[in-house]
Amino acid sequence: MPSFRFKLIPFLATVIVVAIGCSLSYWQAGRAKYKETIEARLQVRENTPAVPLPHFVDIGQMEYTRVSLRGEFVSDWPVYLDNRPQQGAAGMVVVMPFKLQGENTYVLVLRGWLPRNSADRATIKPYSTPSGEIQIEGMLTTGSGHVMQLGQSATLKPGALRQNLTPEEFSADSRLPVQPFFIQQTSAQEDGLVRAWPRASAGSERHRGYAFQWLALAATALLFFIVTSFRKKSE
Repeated sequence: MPSFRFKLIPFLATVIVVAIGCSLSYWQAGRAKYKETIEARLQVRENTPAVPLPHFVDIGQMEYTRVSLRGEFVSDWPVYLDNRPQQGAAGMVVVMPFKLQGENTYVLVLRGWLPRNSADRATIKPYSTPSGEIQIEGMLTTGSGHVMQLGQSATLKPGALRQNLTPEEFSADSRLPVQPFFIQQTSAQEDGLVRAWPRASAGSERHRGYAFQWLALAATALLFFIVTSFRKKSE
């Protein structure tokens, strides 16, 4: 009759695998819940009319809110966020400060997506910027999307190509007093830019799938340890 034989090293290895699998499963489940919370907020706020951008912004309360703002683009200070593919095509996002009407305050606007110039990667494809005072609409967001980067980013300058960007970095290098958030432009404009923004809540199903896979790995490791620990007395 088979008997259970405890072995320390396989036991410790199993404990490590189970602990890693359970912790990663819990983390992925948390990410899925976070994305679902964002989706619930988006569904409420994207169907409400745009509100004028207030002088004081409570970012925690206003994130993903549709806002309208009046002012003018600072066209001589564009920044380009690289490695932002769209529908399989390489491209970048155009970021430009927007001076609010009657104020010495600026907001960084994610104006839209621009495809890469395949003929010359060092050249930016042409797009237009409206001059003078205009009104735009967009969604208030705390980030511009984060991609992996190696090493430190160079000092910002007009026309810089960056992997990632924060309002604090832009304000420090441009000397422009920008607000600590972005406006993801949604209003139409004949400027040659694409404004088909990825949904901030996308990926909750993928996170739940990962959570199940990590939990299954932990369960498999535990089952394997139990099964292989039983041996016949003759063995």
